Amino acid sequence: MVPIKLEVNGKQYESVVPPRMTLSDFLRERLGLTGTHVGCEHGVCGACNVIMNGDVVRSCLIFAVQANGARIVTVEGLEADGKLHPLQEAFREHHALQCGFCTPGMLIAAYDLLNKNPNASEEEIRKALAGNLCRCTGYEPIIAAVQTAAPKVGQGGSAAD
Repeated sequence: MVPIKLEVNGKQYESVVPPRMTLSDFLRERLGLTGTHVGCEHGVCGACNVIMNGDVVRSCLIFAVQANGARIVTVEGLEADGKLHPLQEAFREHHALQCGFCTPGMLIAAYDLLNKNPNASEEEIRKALAGNLCRCTGYEPIIAAVQTAAPKVGQGGSAAD
């Protein structure tokens, strides 16, 4: 067992974890943050995306001990004071989800993109989301939602990051 300390969605946590526990399992099992979905467990689908120290990572490929000292933002960290993040609102408005399994990973990837490039073109949005698999929406409503949210993200659409 290995002691770790990390910040998740603006809160500090300390725990003792097995060396091979993944970050996704830590978030889901230890912290109860089940918005981080575990899909392929091979880093292919993007359902487990979180932001670690300012960059999107596949939490199924990272051990919790590797996140020691890190700042993590999960999909739960996007909302603030009970209010949905502009991306979450745009996904709702554009019906950019169906089964919802890919949605947390899509939101995290889009959040990362818009924080780094608030004027992202459609091509840049598509490229940023290319590593996220969706079997339901056909991607068009997702692209439209990200385009709609883009101007709002730059105007105080913040998260615990």
